[in-house]
Amino acid sequence: MKEILTYINGVSIHSNFVENLPYNPLLKALLKEKRKAGILGEVLFWKKVRARTFHNIDFDRQRIIGNYVVDFYVKTLGLIIEIDGSSYDEKQIYDGIRQEYLEALGLLVFGISDFDVRNNIDVVMKDLEYFIIEYFGTTPSSKIP
Repeated sequence: MKEILTYINGVSIHSNFVENLPYNPLLKALLKEKRKAGILGEVLFWKKVRARTFHNIDFDRQRIIGNYVVDFYVKTLGLIIEIDGSSYDEKQIYDGIRQEYLEALGLLVFGISDFDVRNNIDVVMKDLEYFIIEYFGTTPSSKIP
């Protein structure tokens, strides 16, 4: 069984570290630009998760994976958190291809809207808890004797 990373609502959360992810060093300049941009939804989400303040889980902000820069990455879970802004509608095909690529690497993507982060951050954080429990959790009653 995989290592227990943390507990959320009494449910043990198991690590799902994905090794040897591709990295494109040519995206470093874009990464720095995105960090400096200070998009409100990303800043608000970062304040909720930085320094292991969300269930002692370590989040990286703006991480290069392959030819993409993801908003947030939890290395120990192989989990990407993407905050989609208002331009989302025009990017659906691109985002679908991107998500398919990331999932093919063994990663999971949790997408949320910038609007929800700005207006319903507590609901977003609960939704993230439920997502993590669903995909990485083991309840005590579900253990095999």
